[in-house]
Amino acid sequence: MLHEFLSNNRDELAARCRAKVGNRPGRSATETQLQNGVPLFLDQLIRTLRVEQSPEPHLSELISGPAGGGVALSEVSVSAAQHGKDLLELGLSIDQVVHDYGDLCQSITDLAFERDAPFAVDEFRTLNRCLDNAISDAVSEFSYQRDGLNDARNTDHSNRQMGFFAHELRNLLGTASLAFAAAKAGNLNLAGATGSILERSLMSLDKMITNSIQDVRVLGMREESLDAFSLATFIQEIYDAAALSAAMYGCTFRILPVEPELAVRGTRDLLIAAVANLLQNAFKFTQPGTEVLLTAYAQGNRILIDVKDHCGGLAAGVEDTMFLPFSQSGTNRTGIGLGLTIAKQTVASNGGTLTVHSLDGIGCVFTVNLPRNSMPT
Repeated sequence: MLHEFLSNNRDELAARCRAKVGNRPGRSATETQLQNGVPLFLDQLIRTLRVEQSPEPHLSELISGPAGGGVALSEVSVSAAQHGKDLLELGLSIDQVVHDYGDLCQSITDLAFERDAPFAVDEFRTLNRCLDNAISDAVSEFSYQRDGLNDARNTDHSNRQMGFFAHELRNLLGTASLAFAAAKAGNLNLAGATGSILERSLMSLDKMITNSIQDVRVLGMREESLDAFSLATFIQEIYDAAALSAAMYGCTFRILPVEPELAVRGTRDLLIAAVANLLQNAFKFTQPGTEVLLTAYAQGNRILIDVKDHCGGLAAGVEDTMFLPFSQSGTNRTGIGLGLTIAKQTVASNGGTLTVHSLDGIGCVFTVNLPRNSMPT
């Protein structure tokens, strides 16, 4: 079994990967940063393989995420994102992020060949799935943090441009003031040379101000002026309001902790109503005594809010029609079938998407996907 091979050779594999990192150019990672990389991922891979040999193999997705690039909160996604962030802080490139996980794959293959320990196709498929998800999450976080640094540099550039603008504005105003003072002191005719200087200065001032106003208008058209608000507070407020409804439907309702620095920018009240609609739908269709889970987390430059129920999954074709107005696919026909439609339109108006993923025999996961922001310092 591959998980036994990995467990028995864990230290050897970690050492080989560390040696490969040391042979590449660039700054060295700290021991803490290394622990968020290959060793931690190796432990998660071992546990994933063990769970897939158990009577409930689907639970392995909680550790390493789904196949096919599906987005979900998992142990691998959290640790891989931290690893990508660590490598950016070291000044390394995105290639290093990919190579770190490639090192492990190469080390496993080499050691298995040396020890004559081939493994099954389904185990190799699981290895590839875990590597794909880890690389995707690490690269996404690396890219998001890098873009944030670029935004900071752009802000610095904008500040310098504002300084240049103020400097030129002051020069033109100074010239105009001197021309006016000279004309006033000497009782000069403004039709002469002094008047021409004053006129040119005023015209240049008018042009600079007009251009700056146009720039502001264009910027305002690109991004509506909305305040960023705390994702953690947002989720807690939704939980407090929805907990009573869950009890009325005879199900349990739980949320997972949210990173305090994450934020969302949008129409707060409308977004609260959109997520509340998803929760009401989940309470309505989840099987009695089961759990509805609300999670919110970062995935690269996006914020994902998942509502997971235990309705048993969707029938074929329902995913394609359930967001249409007045669509009611379940046996419970209370309501008029507009909740999901309104939620989808609200999320779209805030620059996001709303999708649903059916887990056959288990339930559904509705995912709100919004642009990621950070809390202002």
